[in-house]
Order: sequence, then structure tokens, then C-alpha cells
Amino acid sequence: MDLEKPAGRPAAAPAGEGCLVVAVRVPVRIVVLVLVVPVRMVWDALAVAGRFLNDTVLRPLGRALLWMGRAVFVWPFVGLWRYVLVPLGLALAWLGRVLVVLPAVALHRHVLVPLGHAAGWLYARVLTPVGRALAAVGGAVWAGVVWLGRCLVVVPSVWLYRWVLTPVGRAVAWCAGGLVWLVTTIVSWVGRGLYWTARILLVLPALAVWRWVLVPVGRVLAVVAREVGDALGHAWRIAGHVSLAVGRFLGTVLRWVFVEPVRRVYRSVLTPVGHVVRDAVLRPAAEAARAVGRATRQALAAARASVRETRAGIRRALLGEPAGAPARAGRKPQLTYRREPTGPEARTLGSSTTALTKD
Repeated sequence: MDLEKPAGRPAAAPAGEGCLVVAVRVPVRIVVLVLVVPVRMVWDALAVAGRFLNDTVLRPLGRALLWMGRAVFVWPFVGLWRYVLVPLGLALAWLGRVLVVLPAVALHRHVLVPLGHAAGWLYARVLTPVGRALAAVGGAVWAGVVWLGRCLVVVPSVWLYRWVLTPVGRAVAWCAGGLVWLVTTIVSWVGRGLYWTARILLVLPALAVWRWVLVPVGRVLAVVAREVGDALGHAWRIAGHVSLAVGRFLGTVLRWVFVEPVRRVYRSVLTPVGHVVRDAVLRPAAEAARAVGRATRQALAAARASVRETRAGIRRALLGEPAGAPARAGRKPQLTYRREPTGPEARTLGSSTTALTKD
């Protein structure tokens, strides 16, 4: 453990750490260890339970919900898109082409194009000359209006700006500049007074409080916070080892209390009993079942042979013995008569249907 000191060496504080750090570290780590060990054990138990729940319940449930979602939402929409919307869209596109595109193309080709040509001829032959004449007249009128405006408005305005407004504006600007300099000077002196007043009454006391009170307190709190953080880390790792040891102990206890007795009962009792049941009951029952099956198949084969012989006898009694079927000695004559017409003999390797190779 990190709390134990190595034997044979005196305890010395690391470089840069004072007696306050050493005095704070040990009790903080002890308290944090006592508080963190139960939390870590509960956390490890919850983690194991969560993994077991995820593997046995949540993952199969998620797969079932995913399959159900596909079956309920995805596949119906895919079928709707593939077998309803796509054919409907193709039909609508064909209708739009027949009802809209082709009439629009015909209207453009046979109505709008000739009308555009007529409008172009009207623009080139009629409107352009009229527009040029109106432009010439408008240009002359605009030149007259510009000359009158320059004489009546521009020239008097320039004279008024040069000889009246410019001197007045310069005088006003000089007065405004003086007023701005006066106000700036007054504000500057007032600002300096306020600055030194605020510095003496507020800044210097606040700086003293920061330098001689808050900084030392902050350093102490930083040391305490750092030690608490380090103690939490060490305690969490130690609690992990403790939790692992407790878990292994509980696993061993469960194994020796439940698993080993069950395994021994299975190996010492159930397995011999199962072998005895298999050898004394199941195998004889299987042999008997196979014997019954063989006897049943033989009985069925004999019954089928009897039915075939009976049917052949009835056919001979009704239709007579077919010609060219002599009975062999020691065997019952077999029925070779066929109701359907017989075809030519099949071609084999030893026979031929050509005239050159026929015997």
C-alpha cells in the first residue's frame, strides 16, 4: 500500500513539500480510503451486474426490437416504395409527358415560334425607327434642361458655398475645436483625480489583501485539494484490489458451496445412473424398437407381394394368359401381359438398326 513506509529508510518529504503537506497527506488518505472502499465495491458489483444484464437481456431484447422495427417500419415502406410508389411515379411521368410536355412542345413549335418571329419583325421594322426618333427628340430636350439647370441652380449654389458657407463653417469648426479642448482638459484632470482616489482607497488595500491573505490561503487550499485528489486516486486503486479480492473470495465460496457439490453429484451419482439407465433401459428399448420396425417392414413387404400376386391372378382370370409367356418349372408363371401397346426394341451396343451392320 502507498500508506506504508519502506523499511530501512527514514521517511523524508519529497523535494518541494513541507511539513504541512506531510501532515495533511496521511489522515486525508486514511479517511478517503475508508470512504472509497465501499463505493468501489458497489461500483464493481454494479458493473458486473450491468455486463450480465447486457449480455443476457438487453442485447437479445435490442436485436428483437431491431428485427421488429424492420418488420414493422422498414419492410412495409420498402414494399410500398418498390411496388406502389415507383410504378405510380412511372405512370404519372408518362401521363405528364403525354398530357403536358407534348402539348407544350407543340404549342411552342406551332404557335409561340411564329408569334415570336412576327414580334421580331414588328420590333425591327416599326418600333426601332420610332424609338430612334423619340431618342433624338429626348436628347435635345435633356440638353436644354441640363443647360437651364446649370445656369439657374449649379452656378448660384457654387457661389453661395464658396463665399458664404465656407467662411461660416471654418469659424464654427474653430469654436468647436476650442470647446472640445477645454472639455478634454477638464475631463482629464477630473479623471486623474478619480484614478488616484480609487487607487489609494480601493486598489492598494485589495492588492494587500490579495498578496498577504488570499494567496497564502489559496496555496493551503491548493495543497489540500491536491492531496485529496491524490488520496482519491490511491484509494480508488486500493479499493479496486480490495474489491477484486472480495470478489474472488465470494466466487470461491460460491464455487465450493454450490458448484463443486453439484459437479460431484453429477459425476458421482447422475453419470453412473445415466449409464445404467442407458445400458439397462434405453439400449434394450432401442433394440426392441428396431426389431419391431424390421418385423413391420417384412410384414408390409409380404402383404405387398400378396397383393401383387392377387392382382395378377385376378388379371389372368379376367383377361386370360398372354401369348408367348411359357411357365418355368418350379416357379409360378409371371404376368408379362401389358395393356398398353409395346414399342420397338431398344437400341443397345450389341444390336444395330442399319443395314450394313445388321446380322
